[in-house]
Amino acid sequence: MLVLLAGVAGAGKNTIQRELIKRNSQITAIPSYTSRPQRPGDVPGQTYHFVTKEEFENMIQQNAFYEYDVHHNHYYGTSKKVLNDAIKEGKIIVKDIDVNGIENLVNILKDDMKVVTIFLRVPKEVLIERLKNRVDKPSDEEIELRISRLEYEESKMGEYDYVIKNNNLEKTVQVIEQIIKSEYAIREVEF
Repeated sequence: MLVLLAGVAGAGKNTIQRELIKRNSQITAIPSYTSRPQRPGDVPGQTYHFVTKEEFENMIQQNAFYEYDVHHNHYYGTSKKVLNDAIKEGKIIVKDIDVNGIENLVNILKDDMKVVTIFLRVPKEVLIERLKNRVDKPSDEEIELRISRLEYEESKMGEYDYVIKNNNLEKTVQVIEQIIKSEYAIREVEF
């Protein structure tokens, strides 16, 4: 089963993903490939697979991605090999991804596996505060770039299986744990 978490930058996707993995040994994550620079706190191979823009473009030419997109002026993509290897392990895969990537992955994988989509919603003022307090200290220009996508990304909420307001980490993680438990229980039921 693949659980896709989406929401604007600062919505808490990575934090929630880490919490889910800490609490359930059946859950794993797969990092995206990105051409963005490594930030403080990033762990190569865990938060992302970091490559240069040229390396990423070579991977595109080699058809190495299920999906990829340019987001905040950097490439991000889901590696076919990394995802396929995780699927073979039989674990529940939780992946944070942008709204365009979700559409592409759902269309590609929906007939082959159970895919659950969750949109994390955060009020604009809370989002701005989270972005200002990030470890990597984004510039005002970077914050504005990320906020500018808020309306676009929220316009896609109706396409998700679940929409959760993430204003309390513990409550949000508990709700997502229940969603995963319920969806996993019915993953092979045919209607």
